[in-house]
Amino acid sequence: MYPLISIIISLVVLVTLLRLKIKIGLAMVISACILALLLRVSPIQLGRTLAAEWRRELLTQTTGYLFVSLTALLLLVNVIGTAMEEIGLSQRLVPAMQGLFKSRRLALALIPLIMGMLPTPGGIMLSAPMVREAGDKIGVERSRLAAINFLFRHQWEPVWPLFPAVPLIQSLLGISAFTLFYHHIVLSGAGIIAGVVTLLMFGIPPKNPDHQYGQRHVGHHLRDFFNAFWPIAFTAGLYIAFNLPPAVGILLAIIGLLVVHKVHFDRWPRIFRAALEPDMVFLIFGALLFKVNLEASDAIGSVVQFLTGAHVPIYLLLFILPMLVSFSTGVTMPTVAITYPFLIGFIGRGSEAKMGLEVLAFSGLIFGLSLTPVHLCLALSASYFETSLVRIILKLLPPAAAIAGAGVLMAILFG
Repeated sequence: MYPLISIIISLVVLVTLLRLKIKIGLAMVISACILALLLRVSPIQLGRTLAAEWRRELLTQTTGYLFVSLTALLLLVNVIGTAMEEIGLSQRLVPAMQGLFKSRRLALALIPLIMGMLPTPGGIMLSAPMVREAGDKIGVERSRLAAINFLFRHQWEPVWPLFPAVPLIQSLLGISAFTLFYHHIVLSGAGIIAGVVTLLMFGIPPKNPDHQYGQRHVGHHLRDFFNAFWPIAFTAGLYIAFNLPPAVGILLAIIGLLVVHKVHFDRWPRIFRAALEPDMVFLIFGALLFKVNLEASDAIGSVVQFLTGAHVPIYLLLFILPMLVSFSTGVTMPTVAITYPFLIGFIGRGSEAKMGLEVLAFSGLIFGLSLTPVHLCLALSASYFETSLVRIILKLLPPAAAIAGAGVLMAILFG
């Protein structure tokens, strides 16, 4: 019982720090250090745990490797976003999409869906101006626009390798990228279908002759779309096909992007300076420190034993635990690092992993993340679209419920 109370206290501290506007990375490190104090984990114990892990696990599953690879990924995502803005690709993407996809509903969904492939912190603001401009032009109510932008931007989170949670889950469970993609795509599909039905089929005013979607030739739109999209597709393709770490793929994509567009070497340092985000380093470090503290103290085994002894239904536990942590923190990757070490005991690893149960757990994470005011993207959306946070959340509830339902169905069929 004591380890469970210690974990709850550390999470309460984390949420409190976030409410006090402490940056998420620093808050995560402080919370992890408090957990270490409560669980009486000394630096020597941490060192022994890491050393044992180094001898026992594959390199790609060690904490040190995860820290380097996930940190590099998160920082390089900032770099490629800056590079695309520097070259002018981001500005040309919206007119290209509006010119290619004449449907107003399709354009509203595809703008955040495609921009969501580039997951930068607070990155919902990349697509928000485009969605607001397109939506205001056809008279869509602002809270609906905010919900459309939020929902479709986040549908890649279960499967896209540029989200650090995806390679982290793959490493923790010891499964292939394809296995994770094959099972998680159900959640993305459920979210997209539910979003189309609840957000796009209703609340869109009738077509007006003044709704124009671009006057340039389709060839120009295709070229602009391809130039903006290929680096992201290139990175994901290398990861899925060859299991190449996303950080390596995105670095190659950045170099290729700068070379293809003949960006002078004098501008490269300014572009790569976007990687100087110390709080992102703290975020990865804090999340992994939280995980190692749990392993070093054997808190995982104690909590699992307590919960099973309390006869908590496994399905409920798998859904509720990630949901509560994601609702409390508003971030995905730390939620995985905090909860999955517990859940692996029920899910299994490698070829023995019950992926239906894992999908249920991740659906709980997404459900909590979609409805929490702590989520930075929701707070930014309410401010930018000048609408009520409650109204946005109410519009997101049906798609979030559909994703949860898909997770339950996967657990029943493949658990």
